[in-house]
Amino acid sequence: MEKGHFGYIRVSTPKQGERGVSLVEQRDAINRYADRRGLRVVRWFEEQETAAKRGRPVFAEMLKLLRTGRGSGMIVHKVDRSARNLSDWAELGTLIDEGIDVRFANEDLDLRTRSGRLTADIQAVVAADYIRNLREESKKGIYGRLKQGIYPLPAPIGYLDQGAGKAKIADPRAAPLVRLAFEQYVTGTYNLESMSAFLGRMGLRTKRGGTVRKNTVAAILRNPYYAGTIRIKRNGAVFRGAHVPLVPMSLFDAVQDRLDGKVRSDGWSHAFPFRQLLHCKHCGRILTGERQKGHVYYRCHTAGCRTKGIREEVVVAAVKGKLDAIALNDEERQCFRAKLVDLGANLASVQDSEANAIVLQTKQLRTRLDRLTDVYLDSHIDEEAFNRRKESLLREERALNDRLAAIRTGATTLPDRMHEFFELAENAPKMHNSADPAERRLLLETVSSNRMVDGRIVVITLAPPFSLLEKRTDILHGGPQRDTVRTVSDVFDEILRWFAEPKGKSQMTDFMSSSHSDLSYRGRYGK
Repeated sequence: MEKGHFGYIRVSTPKQGERGVSLVEQRDAINRYADRRGLRVVRWFEEQETAAKRGRPVFAEMLKLLRTGRGSGMIVHKVDRSARNLSDWAELGTLIDEGIDVRFANEDLDLRTRSGRLTADIQAVVAADYIRNLREESKKGIYGRLKQGIYPLPAPIGYLDQGAGKAKIADPRAAPLVRLAFEQYVTGTYNLESMSAFLGRMGLRTKRGGTVRKNTVAAILRNPYYAGTIRIKRNGAVFRGAHVPLVPMSLFDAVQDRLDGKVRSDGWSHAFPFRQLLHCKHCGRILTGERQKGHVYYRCHTAGCRTKGIREEVVVAAVKGKLDAIALNDEERQCFRAKLVDLGANLASVQDSEANAIVLQTKQLRTRLDRLTDVYLDSHIDEEAFNRRKESLLREERALNDRLAAIRTGATTLPDRMHEFFELAENAPKMHNSADPAERRLLLETVSSNRMVDGRIVVITLAPPFSLLEKRTDILHGGPQRDTVRTVSDVFDEILRWFAEPKGKSQMTDFMSSSHSDLSYRGRYGK
Protein backbone atom coordinates (compact mmCIF):
# COMPACT_ATOMS: atom_id res chain seq x y z
CA MET A 1 0.00 0.00 0.00
CA GLU A 2 1.27 3.41 -0.96
CA LYS A 3 2.05 5.44 2.15
CA GLY A 4 -0.06 8.47 2.79
CA HIS A 5 -2.69 9.73 5.19
CA PHE A 6 -5.87 7.95 6.23
CA GLY A 7 -9.17 9.82 6.21
CA TYR A 8 -11.53 9.02 9.05
CA ILE A 9 -15.20 10.05 8.93
CA ARG A 10 -17.92 9.15 11.42
CA VAL A 11 -21.56 9.77 12.23
CA SER A 12 -23.31 8.51 15.36
CA THR A 13 -26.43 7.22 13.58
CA PRO A 14 -27.52 6.49 10.01
CA LYS A 15 -30.04 9.37 10.28
CA GLN A 16 -27.23 11.75 11.22
CA GLY A 17 -25.50 10.69 8.02
CA GLU A 18 -28.36 12.24 6.07
CA ARG A 19 -28.63 15.45 8.09
CA GLY A 20 -26.20 17.89 9.62
CA VAL A 21 -22.52 17.15 8.99
CA SER A 22 -22.94 14.05 6.82
CA LEU A 23 -20.26 11.59 5.77
CA VAL A 24 -20.08 13.23 2.34
CA GLU A 25 -19.57 16.68 3.84
CA GLN A 26 -16.85 15.40 6.17
CA ARG A 27 -15.09 13.72 3.26
CA ASP A 28 -15.21 16.95 1.19
CA ALA A 29 -13.80 18.99 4.07
CA ILE A 30 -10.91 16.55 4.56
CA ASN A 31 -10.15 16.51 0.80
CA ARG A 32 -10.04 20.33 0.69
CA TYR A 33 -7.72 20.39 3.71
CA ALA A 34 -5.44 17.75 2.19
CA ASP A 35 -5.24 19.68 -1.11
CA ARG A 36 -4.27 22.89 0.69
CA ARG A 37 -1.57 21.13 2.68
CA GLY A 38 -0.28 18.99 -0.17
CA LEU A 39 -1.28 15.74 1.54
CA ARG A 40 -2.58 12.61 -0.11
CA VAL A 41 -5.45 10.56 1.35
CA VAL A 42 -4.74 6.95 0.39
CA ARG A 43 -7.55 5.22 2.29
CA TRP A 44 -10.85 6.12 3.83
CA PHE A 45 -12.27 4.72 7.06
CA GLU A 46 -16.00 5.25 7.45
CA GLU A 47 -17.96 4.46 10.61
CA GLN A 48 -21.50 4.84 11.89
CA GLU A 49 -20.94 4.34 15.59
CA THR A 50 -21.21 6.61 18.60
CA ALA A 51 -17.92 7.75 20.07
CA ALA A 52 -19.38 7.77 23.55
CA LYS A 53 -18.25 4.17 23.97
CA ARG A 54 -15.04 2.44 23.19
CA GLY A 55 -14.85 -0.41 20.76
CA ARG A 56 -15.42 1.25 17.38
CA PRO A 57 -14.17 -1.52 15.05
CA VAL A 58 -13.26 0.69 12.05
CA PHE A 59 -11.44 3.23 14.23
CA ALA A 60 -9.54 0.43 15.98
CA GLU A 61 -8.52 -1.08 12.64
CA MET A 62 -7.16 2.29 11.47
CA LEU A 63 -5.11 2.76 14.64
CA LYS A 64 -3.66 -0.73 14.23
CA LEU A 65 -2.53 0.03 10.66
CA LEU A 66 -0.98 3.32 11.77
CA ARG A 67 0.99 1.59 14.53
CA THR A 68 2.36 -0.93 12.05
CA GLY A 69 3.55 1.84 9.72
CA ARG A 70 0.98 1.25 6.99
CA GLY A 71 0.11 4.98 6.89
CA SER A 72 1.82 8.31 7.48
CA GLY A 73 -0.96 9.76 9.59
CA MET A 74 -4.67 10.44 9.78
CA ILE A 75 -6.96 13.35 8.99
CA VAL A 76 -10.25 13.81 10.82
CA HIS A 77 -12.90 16.47 10.26
CA LYS A 78 -13.01 17.69 13.88
CA VAL A 79 -11.62 16.68 17.28
CA ASP A 80 -15.02 15.38 18.41
CA ARG A 81 -15.18 13.09 15.35
CA SER A 82 -12.06 11.26 16.52
CA ALA A 83 -12.73 11.03 20.24
CA ARG A 84 -15.62 12.00 22.44
CA ASN A 85 -14.46 9.86 25.32
CA LEU A 86 -11.15 10.40 27.09
CA SER A 87 -9.99 6.80 26.70
CA ASP A 88 -9.92 7.11 22.90
CA TRP A 89 -8.26 10.53 23.16
CA ALA A 90 -5.53 9.12 25.40
CA GLU A 91 -4.91 6.36 22.85
CA LEU A 92 -4.75 8.95 20.09
CA GLY A 93 -2.31 11.00 22.18
CA THR A 94 -0.02 7.98 22.39
CA LEU A 95 0.08 7.83 18.57
CA ILE A 96 0.93 11.52 18.42
CA ASP A 97 3.76 10.97 20.94
CA GLU A 98 5.04 8.16 18.71
CA GLY A 99 5.36 10.61 15.83
CA ILE A 100 2.26 9.72 13.83
CA ASP A 101 0.84 12.78 12.08
CA VAL A 102 -2.69 13.44 13.37
CA ARG A 103 -4.60 16.38 11.84
CA PHE A 104 -8.01 17.98 12.14
CA ALA A 105 -9.39 19.65 9.01
CA ASN A 106 -11.70 22.03 10.84
CA GLU A 107 -9.36 23.17 13.66
CA ASP A 108 -6.07 23.05 11.71
CA LEU A 109 -4.04 22.56 14.89
CA ASP A 110 -0.33 21.80 14.97
CA LEU A 111 -0.21 18.94 17.46
CA ARG A 112 3.58 18.94 17.41
CA THR A 113 3.55 22.15 19.45
CA ARG A 114 2.65 22.50 23.10
CA SER A 115 -0.04 25.12 22.45
CA GLY A 116 -1.61 23.10 19.66
CA ARG A 117 -1.65 19.97 21.79
CA LEU A 118 -3.14 21.88 24.75
CA THR A 119 -5.89 23.32 22.57
CA ALA A 120 -6.72 19.86 21.24
CA ASP A 121 -6.71 18.44 24.78
CA ILE A 122 -9.14 21.11 25.92
CA GLN A 123 -11.44 20.45 22.99
CA ALA A 124 -11.32 16.72 23.66
CA VAL A 125 -12.25 17.30 27.34
CA VAL A 126 -15.10 19.59 26.29
CA ALA A 127 -16.33 16.98 23.81
CA ALA A 128 -16.19 14.27 26.49
CA ASP A 129 -18.10 16.48 28.91
CA TYR A 130 -20.67 17.21 26.21
CA ILE A 131 -21.36 13.54 25.55
CA ARG A 132 -21.47 12.84 29.30
CA ASN A 133 -24.04 15.59 29.82
CA LEU A 134 -25.97 14.38 26.76
CA ARG A 135 -26.09 10.89 28.24
CA GLU A 136 -27.34 12.18 31.59
CA GLU A 137 -30.01 14.35 29.99
CA SER A 138 -31.11 11.42 27.85
CA LYS A 139 -31.43 9.26 30.96
CA LYS A 140 -33.48 11.98 32.67
CA GLY A 141 -35.78 12.15 29.68
CA ILE A 142 -36.21 8.40 29.57
CA TYR A 143 -36.80 8.20 33.32
CA GLY A 144 -39.31 11.05 33.11
CA ARG A 145 -41.32 9.18 30.49
CA LEU A 146 -41.16 5.97 32.49
CA LYS A 147 -42.54 7.77 35.54
CA GLN A 148 -45.44 8.90 33.34
CA GLY A 149 -46.00 5.26 32.37
CA ILE A 150 -44.75 5.71 28.80
CA TYR A 151 -42.47 3.02 27.39
CA PRO A 152 -39.60 4.85 25.60
CA LEU A 153 -38.58 1.89 23.43
CA PRO A 154 -40.27 0.42 20.33
CA ALA A 155 -43.66 -1.14 21.00
CA PRO A 156 -43.61 -4.91 21.71
CA ILE A 157 -45.62 -7.33 19.59
CA GLY A 158 -49.31 -6.60 20.08
CA TYR A 159 -48.90 -2.84 20.44
CA LEU A 160 -48.36 0.09 18.06
CA ASP A 161 -46.20 3.18 18.55
CA GLN A 162 -47.96 6.55 18.60
CA GLY A 163 -44.90 8.79 18.65
CA ALA A 164 -42.62 10.12 21.37
CA GLY A 165 -44.31 10.96 24.64
CA LYS A 166 -47.44 8.93 23.90
CA ALA A 167 -48.57 5.61 25.32
CA LYS A 168 -48.64 2.58 23.01
CA ILE A 169 -52.00 1.39 21.75
CA ALA A 170 -53.20 -2.15 21.05
CA ASP A 171 -52.52 -3.48 17.56
CA PRO A 172 -56.00 -4.50 16.28
CA ARG A 173 -54.51 -7.47 14.41
CA ALA A 174 -51.81 -8.74 16.78
CA ALA A 175 -53.27 -7.88 20.21
CA PRO A 176 -56.03 -10.55 20.13
CA LEU A 177 -53.44 -13.18 19.19
CA VAL A 178 -51.11 -12.17 22.02
CA ARG A 179 -54.05 -12.40 24.41
CA LEU A 180 -54.89 -15.81 22.95
CA ALA A 181 -51.31 -16.96 23.58
CA PHE A 182 -51.71 -16.29 27.31
CA GLU A 183 -55.16 -17.87 27.47
CA GLN A 184 -54.08 -21.05 25.69
CA TYR A 185 -50.69 -21.50 27.33
CA VAL A 186 -52.13 -21.41 30.84
CA THR A 187 -54.33 -24.42 30.08
CA GLY A 188 -51.23 -26.62 29.75
CA THR A 189 -52.26 -27.78 26.28
CA TYR A 190 -49.23 -26.18 24.63
CA ASN A 191 -45.52 -25.92 25.35
CA LEU A 192 -43.43 -23.05 23.94
CA GLU A 193 -42.62 -24.87 20.73
CA SER A 194 -46.17 -25.95 19.94
CA MET A 195 -47.44 -22.51 20.95
CA SER A 196 -45.02 -20.99 18.42
CA ALA A 197 -46.47 -23.19 15.67
CA PHE A 198 -50.04 -22.42 16.79
CA LEU A 199 -49.49 -18.64 16.74
CA GLY A 200 -47.83 -18.95 13.35
CA ARG A 201 -50.91 -20.68 11.97
CA MET A 202 -53.09 -17.97 13.51
CA GLY A 203 -51.08 -15.31 11.68
CA LEU A 204 -49.02 -13.69 14.44
CA ARG A 205 -45.75 -12.22 13.13
CA THR A 206 -42.80 -10.31 14.55
CA LYS A 207 -42.44 -6.59 13.95
CA ARG A 208 -40.30 -7.38 10.91
CA GLY A 209 -42.82 -9.85 9.55
CA GLY A 210 -40.91 -12.96 10.59
CA THR A 211 -42.10 -16.15 12.24
CA VAL A 212 -42.77 -16.02 15.97
CA ARG A 213 -40.29 -18.58 17.26
CA LYS A 214 -40.03 -20.35 20.60
CA ASN A 215 -37.80 -17.70 22.22
CA THR A 216 -40.11 -14.93 21.04
CA VAL A 217 -43.11 -16.70 22.56
CA ALA A 218 -41.22 -17.05 25.86
CA ALA A 219 -40.35 -13.32 25.79
CA ILE A 220 -44.01 -12.43 25.20
CA LEU A 221 -45.30 -14.64 28.02
CA ARG A 222 -42.65 -13.31 30.42
CA ASN A 223 -43.20 -9.63 29.65
CA PRO A 224 -45.30 -7.90 32.35
CA TYR A 225 -45.95 -5.07 29.88
CA TYR A 226 -48.93 -7.06 28.62
CA ALA A 227 -50.42 -6.91 32.13
CA GLY A 228 -49.81 -3.17 32.49
CA THR A 229 -46.38 -3.02 34.17
CA ILE A 230 -43.16 -1.77 32.61
CA ARG A 231 -39.99 -3.60 33.64
CA ILE A 232 -36.52 -2.47 32.52
CA LYS A 233 -34.33 -5.54 31.97
CA ARG A 234 -31.00 -3.80 32.51
CA ASN A 235 -31.59 -2.81 36.14
CA GLY A 236 -34.89 -4.48 37.02
CA ALA A 237 -36.68 -1.14 37.59
CA VAL A 238 -40.48 -1.30 37.35
CA PHE A 239 -43.05 1.38 36.56
CA ARG A 240 -46.81 1.65 36.33
CA GLY A 241 -47.76 1.62 32.64
CA ALA A 242 -50.09 4.20 31.06
CA HIS A 243 -51.04 1.79 28.26
CA VAL A 244 -54.09 -0.47 28.29
CA PRO A 245 -53.05 -4.03 29.32
CA LEU A 246 -53.94 -6.94 27.05
CA VAL A 247 -54.35 -9.50 29.85
CA PRO A 248 -55.41 -9.30 33.51
CA MET A 249 -52.71 -9.64 36.13
CA SER A 250 -54.31 -12.84 37.44
CA LEU A 251 -53.85 -14.51 34.05
CA PHE A 252 -50.28 -13.22 33.73
CA ASP A 253 -49.41 -14.64 37.17
CA ALA A 254 -50.96 -18.00 36.26
CA VAL A 255 -48.83 -18.14 33.11
CA GLN A 256 -45.70 -17.36 35.15
CA ASP A 257 -46.50 -20.24 37.49
CA ARG A 258 -46.75 -22.60 34.54
CA LEU A 259 -43.54 -21.29 32.97
CA ASP A 260 -41.76 -21.69 36.33
CA GLY A 261 -42.91 -25.29 36.62
CA LYS A 262 -45.18 -24.62 39.60
CA VAL A 263 -48.02 -26.02 37.51
CA ARG A 264 -47.09 -28.92 35.29
CA SER A 265 -48.44 -29.18 31.75
CA ASP A 266 -50.52 -32.07 30.51
CA GLY A 267 -49.48 -34.25 27.62
CA TRP A 268 -47.30 -36.70 29.56
CA SER A 269 -46.97 -40.28 28.36
CA HIS A 270 -48.97 -41.48 31.42
CA ALA A 271 -51.78 -39.05 32.22
CA PHE A 272 -52.34 -40.09 35.84
CA PRO A 273 -55.22 -38.02 37.27
CA PHE A 274 -53.36 -37.09 40.49
CA ARG A 275 -49.88 -36.63 39.01
CA GLN A 276 -47.91 -33.90 40.84
CA LEU A 277 -50.84 -33.30 43.23
CA LEU A 278 -50.07 -35.60 46.17
CA HIS A 279 -47.33 -34.92 48.73
CA CYS A 280 -45.87 -37.18 51.36
CA LYS A 281 -46.73 -35.90 54.85
CA HIS A 282 -43.41 -37.12 56.30
CA CYS A 283 -40.79 -36.00 53.76
CA GLY A 284 -42.81 -33.49 51.73
CA ARG A 285 -41.88 -34.97 48.35
CA ILE A 286 -44.33 -35.33 45.49
CA LEU A 287 -45.65 -38.86 45.00
CA THR A 288 -44.98 -40.42 41.60
CA GLY A 289 -47.66 -42.27 39.63
CA GLU A 290 -46.89 -45.83 38.50
CA ARG A 291 -48.93 -48.55 36.85
CA GLN A 292 -48.43 -52.10 38.18
CA LYS A 293 -50.54 -55.21 37.62
CA GLY A 294 -53.45 -53.25 36.24
CA HIS A 295 -53.57 -50.72 39.09
CA VAL A 296 -52.19 -47.18 39.46
CA TYR A 297 -50.10 -46.47 42.56
CA TYR A 298 -48.70 -43.18 43.84
CA ARG A 299 -45.37 -43.82 45.55
CA CYS A 300 -42.89 -41.88 47.64
CA HIS A 301 -39.34 -42.64 46.50
CA THR A 302 -37.54 -41.16 49.52
CA ALA A 303 -35.33 -43.84 51.05
CA GLY A 304 -36.55 -44.87 54.50
CA CYS A 305 -39.80 -42.87 54.31
CA ARG A 306 -42.81 -44.43 56.04
CA THR A 307 -45.07 -43.59 53.10
CA LYS A 308 -44.51 -46.32 50.53
CA GLY A 309 -47.43 -46.06 48.16
CA ILE A 310 -51.18 -45.78 47.86
CA ARG A 311 -53.62 -47.09 45.27
CA GLU A 312 -55.47 -44.61 43.10
CA GLU A 313 -58.84 -45.99 44.18
CA VAL A 314 -58.10 -44.86 47.77
CA VAL A 315 -57.31 -41.34 46.52
CA VAL A 316 -60.48 -41.26 44.40
CA ALA A 317 -62.57 -42.27 47.42
CA ALA A 318 -60.98 -39.53 49.55
CA VAL A 319 -61.58 -36.91 46.86
CA LYS A 320 -65.17 -38.05 46.40
CA GLY A 321 -65.74 -37.82 50.16
CA LYS A 322 -64.53 -34.22 50.19
CA LEU A 323 -66.65 -33.26 47.21
CA ASP A 324 -69.71 -34.90 48.76
CA ALA A 325 -69.09 -32.80 51.88
CA ILE A 326 -69.53 -29.56 49.94
CA ALA A 327 -72.53 -30.67 47.89
CA LEU A 328 -75.71 -28.77 48.73
CA ASN A 329 -78.92 -30.37 49.94
CA ASP A 330 -82.35 -29.17 48.83
CA GLU A 331 -82.88 -26.83 51.78
CA GLU A 332 -79.48 -25.18 51.31
CA ARG A 333 -79.98 -24.91 47.59
CA GLN A 334 -83.31 -23.13 47.94
CA CYS A 335 -82.02 -20.82 50.67
CA PHE A 336 -78.89 -19.87 48.76
CA ARG A 337 -80.85 -19.15 45.58
CA ALA A 338 -83.24 -16.90 47.50
CA LYS A 339 -80.30 -15.11 49.11
CA LEU A 340 -78.70 -14.60 45.70
CA VAL A 341 -81.92 -13.09 44.40
CA ASP A 342 -81.94 -10.63 47.30
CA LEU A 343 -78.28 -9.87 46.76
CA GLY A 344 -78.91 -9.22 43.07
CA ALA A 345 -81.77 -6.87 43.91
CA ASN A 346 -79.32 -4.72 45.86
CA LEU A 347 -76.66 -5.06 43.18
CA ALA A 348 -76.07 -1.32 42.74
CA SER A 349 -75.29 -0.74 46.41
CA VAL A 350 -73.21 -3.93 46.54
CA GLN A 351 -71.17 -2.82 43.53
CA ASP A 352 -70.68 0.63 45.02
CA SER A 353 -69.45 -0.90 48.25
CA GLU A 354 -67.08 -3.19 46.36
CA ALA A 355 -65.78 -0.35 44.19
CA ASN A 356 -65.26 1.95 47.18
CA ALA A 357 -63.37 -0.78 49.02
CA ILE A 358 -61.08 -1.34 46.03
CA VAL A 359 -60.46 2.40 45.62
CA LEU A 360 -59.49 2.59 49.29
CA GLN A 361 -57.16 -0.40 48.94
CA THR A 362 -55.58 1.20 45.87
CA LYS A 363 -54.90 4.42 47.79
CA GLN A 364 -53.33 2.41 50.60
CA LEU A 365 -51.13 0.62 48.06
CA ARG A 366 -49.94 3.90 46.59
CA THR A 367 -49.13 5.16 50.07
CA ARG A 368 -47.04 2.03 50.60
CA LEU A 369 -45.31 2.70 47.27
CA ASP A 370 -44.46 6.24 48.37
CA ARG A 371 -43.09 4.97 51.67
CA LEU A 372 -41.05 2.33 49.88
CA THR A 373 -39.55 5.00 47.62
CA ASP A 374 -38.66 7.11 50.66
CA VAL A 375 -36.95 4.13 52.29
CA TYR A 376 -34.97 3.52 49.09
CA LEU A 377 -33.96 7.17 48.74
CA ASP A 378 -32.78 7.13 52.36
CA SER A 379 -30.53 4.15 51.41
CA HIS A 380 -32.21 1.78 53.85
CA ILE A 381 -32.72 -0.88 51.15
CA ASP A 382 -30.70 -1.68 48.02
CA GLU A 383 -31.93 -1.19 44.46
CA GLU A 384 -32.64 -4.88 43.88
CA ALA A 385 -34.86 -5.18 46.96
CA PHE A 386 -36.58 -1.90 46.08
CA ASN A 387 -37.40 -3.05 42.54
CA ARG A 388 -38.61 -6.44 43.75
CA ARG A 389 -40.97 -4.94 46.36
CA LYS A 390 -42.12 -2.21 44.01
CA GLU A 391 -43.00 -4.74 41.32
CA SER A 392 -44.98 -6.78 43.83
CA LEU A 393 -46.97 -3.72 44.88
CA LEU A 394 -47.57 -2.65 41.27
CA ARG A 395 -48.80 -6.13 40.38
CA GLU A 396 -51.19 -6.02 43.34
CA GLU A 397 -52.38 -2.59 42.25
CA ARG A 398 -52.94 -3.81 38.69
CA ALA A 399 -54.99 -6.74 40.00
CA LEU A 400 -57.14 -4.30 41.99
CA ASN A 401 -57.59 -2.15 38.89
CA ASP A 402 -58.65 -5.22 36.89
CA ARG A 403 -61.32 -6.05 39.46
CA LEU A 404 -62.50 -2.44 39.64
CA ALA A 405 -62.83 -2.31 35.85
CA ALA A 406 -64.79 -5.58 35.90
CA ILE A 407 -67.18 -4.18 38.49
CA ARG A 408 -67.72 -0.90 36.66
CA THR A 409 -68.27 -2.58 33.30
CA GLY A 410 -70.49 -5.27 34.78
CA ALA A 411 -68.18 -8.02 33.50
CA THR A 412 -68.23 -9.82 36.84
CA THR A 413 -70.19 -9.04 39.98
CA LEU A 414 -70.27 -10.40 43.49
CA PRO A 415 -73.61 -12.21 42.92
CA ASP A 416 -72.17 -13.71 39.72
CA ARG A 417 -69.13 -15.08 41.51
CA MET A 418 -71.21 -16.49 44.36
CA HIS A 419 -73.68 -18.05 41.92
CA GLU A 420 -70.85 -19.75 40.07
CA PHE A 421 -69.34 -20.92 43.34
CA PHE A 422 -72.57 -22.51 44.59
CA GLU A 423 -73.10 -24.03 41.17
CA LEU A 424 -69.66 -25.61 41.32
CA ALA A 425 -70.20 -26.87 44.88
CA GLU A 426 -73.57 -28.36 43.95
CA ASN A 427 -72.26 -30.16 40.86
CA ALA A 428 -68.74 -31.05 42.05
CA PRO A 429 -69.40 -34.79 42.74
CA LYS A 430 -71.14 -35.27 39.38
CA MET A 431 -68.41 -33.35 37.58
CA HIS A 432 -65.70 -35.48 39.19
CA ASN A 433 -67.37 -38.69 38.07
CA SER A 434 -67.76 -37.58 34.44
CA ALA A 435 -64.55 -35.57 33.98
CA ASP A 436 -61.47 -36.68 32.07
CA PRO A 437 -58.08 -36.82 33.90
CA ALA A 438 -57.12 -33.21 33.04
CA GLU A 439 -60.49 -31.88 34.21
CA ARG A 440 -60.28 -33.90 37.43
CA ARG A 441 -56.92 -32.38 38.15
CA LEU A 442 -58.21 -28.86 37.59
CA LEU A 443 -61.26 -29.50 39.74
CA LEU A 444 -59.17 -30.86 42.61
CA GLU A 445 -56.66 -28.01 42.34
CA THR A 446 -59.53 -25.53 42.52
CA VAL A 447 -61.34 -26.87 45.57
CA SER A 448 -58.32 -27.97 47.65
CA SER A 449 -55.28 -26.22 49.09
CA ASN A 450 -53.32 -29.25 50.30
CA ARG A 451 -53.25 -32.97 49.50
CA MET A 452 -51.12 -35.09 51.83
CA VAL A 453 -50.59 -38.85 52.06
CA ASP A 454 -49.80 -40.31 55.49
CA GLY A 455 -49.06 -43.99 55.09
CA ARG A 456 -52.28 -45.32 53.54
CA ILE A 457 -54.43 -42.34 54.52
CA VAL A 458 -55.18 -39.42 52.21
CA VAL A 459 -55.68 -36.06 53.95
CA ILE A 460 -57.24 -33.41 51.72
CA THR A 461 -57.63 -29.83 52.95
CA LEU A 462 -60.27 -27.78 51.14
CA ALA A 463 -59.52 -24.22 50.13
CA PRO A 464 -61.84 -21.39 51.14
CA PRO A 465 -64.68 -20.83 50.51
CA PHE A 466 -65.21 -24.58 49.98
CA SER A 467 -63.85 -25.18 53.49
CA LEU A 468 -66.63 -22.94 54.85
CA LEU A 469 -69.22 -25.24 53.31
CA GLU A 470 -67.47 -28.31 54.65
CA LYS A 471 -67.46 -26.91 58.20
CA ARG A 472 -71.05 -25.68 58.19
CA THR A 473 -71.66 -28.20 60.99
CA ASP A 474 -69.36 -27.46 63.94
CA ILE A 475 -68.70 -29.48 67.08
CA LEU A 476 -69.44 -27.24 70.05
CA HIS A 477 -66.51 -27.03 72.50
CA GLY A 478 -65.40 -30.52 71.53
CA GLY A 479 -68.46 -32.00 73.24
CA PRO A 480 -69.21 -35.70 72.80
CA GLN A 481 -70.79 -35.81 69.35
CA ARG A 482 -73.04 -32.86 70.16
CA ASP A 483 -73.52 -30.78 67.02
CA THR A 484 -74.42 -27.12 66.85
CA VAL A 485 -75.73 -26.51 63.34
CA ARG A 486 -75.61 -22.93 62.20
CA THR A 487 -78.48 -21.74 60.08
CA VAL A 488 -78.12 -21.85 56.31
CA SER A 489 -78.36 -18.06 56.35
CA ASP A 490 -75.32 -17.88 58.64
CA VAL A 491 -73.31 -20.02 56.23
CA PHE A 492 -74.32 -17.82 53.30
CA ASP A 493 -73.30 -14.65 55.17
CA GLU A 494 -69.92 -16.15 56.10
CA ILE A 495 -69.24 -17.08 52.47
CA LEU A 496 -70.39 -13.64 51.36
CA ARG A 497 -67.88 -12.00 53.71
CA TRP A 498 -65.12 -14.15 52.25
CA PHE A 499 -66.03 -13.19 48.69
CA ALA A 500 -66.09 -9.52 49.66
CA GLU A 501 -62.43 -9.67 50.71
CA PRO A 502 -59.80 -8.87 48.03
CA LYS A 503 -58.22 -12.32 48.19
CA GLY A 504 -61.59 -14.01 47.86
CA LYS A 505 -62.51 -11.91 44.85
CA SER A 506 -59.36 -12.67 42.96
CA GLN A 507 -59.14 -16.37 43.84
CA MET A 508 -62.57 -17.32 42.55
CA THR A 509 -62.48 -14.83 39.67
CA ASP A 510 -59.25 -16.45 38.46
CA PHE A 511 -60.94 -19.82 38.10
CA MET A 512 -64.61 -19.12 37.46
CA SER A 513 -64.62 -15.86 35.49
CA SER A 514 -61.27 -15.83 33.72
CA SER A 515 -61.18 -16.94 30.11
CA HIS A 516 -58.07 -19.03 30.75
CA SER A 517 -60.01 -21.84 32.49
CA ASP A 518 -60.14 -25.02 30.44
CA LEU A 519 -63.33 -26.18 32.19
CA SER A 520 -66.55 -24.52 31.11
CA TYR A 521 -68.74 -25.25 34.12
CA ARG A 522 -71.21 -22.55 33.31
CA GLY A 523 -71.74 -23.82 29.78
CA ARG A 524 -71.93 -27.48 30.81
CA TYR A 525 -74.43 -27.23 33.63
CA GLY A 526 -76.26 -23.94 32.96
CA LYS A 527 -77.14 -21.16 35.37
